Amino acid sequence: MDIVLLERVEKLGSIGDVVTVKDGFARNFLLPQGKALRANAGNIARFEREREAIEARNAEKRDSAKTAGETLDGKRYTLIRQAGESGHLYGSVSAKDIAEVVGEDIGRSQVVLNSPIKSVGIHDVRISLHPEVFITVGINVARTPDEAERQEKGENVIDASRDEDRAADKEVAEEQAAAMFDPDADIELESAGEGEAKADADADSDAKSDAAEAEISED
Repeated sequence: MDIVLLERVEKLGSIGDVVTVKDGFARNFLLPQGKALRANAGNIARFEREREAIEARNAEKRDSAKTAGETLDGKRYTLIRQAGESGHLYGSVSAKDIAEVVGEDIGRSQVVLNSPIKSVGIHDVRISLHPEVFITVGINVARTPDEAERQEKGENVIDASRDEDRAADKEVAEEQAAAMFDPDADIELESAGEGEAKADADADSDAKSDAAEAEISED
């Protein structure tokens, strides 16, 4: 379908451009949203008559979006999600989730997200405030508030967790190795064995003495 754009549409064109798009895209999005008109003779003539007013409205909306964007651009928002040790989320963070946490009347369709976020970390996400105004916000996805705070400081909490696990495993292994080859530990074991042997010998000697005394008594 041929249409005439009433505002700039990314990857399509600017105000007044006549472009060809798929019928479904035009009927389901561009025409209902007031972003375009069918490019027939009547609508093109109407656009030319109203071009100045259309461009003025667009400029006003653009300036308003720029003003709003100054307070939002670069802000960080935190989302707590469950994730495995590798940092892979058990679910995902969608455009709807981002729109809700940002607020400010941002709709999910304004969040430019090619695919849902599926890992912890800080992700830069573009948001369209106007066809000509985009901002970027940071979405801090973490497993706990503490990890979110550490990520804000630039720490990779997943790598840090792995390093801690490796350090703990190494410490346990070193302790086991030290115990296995510690000469003092061998001496203690030998001393304990000698003590047990001496106790057994003393017990055997006492038993023999008791038996000898018993024989004398019978005589």
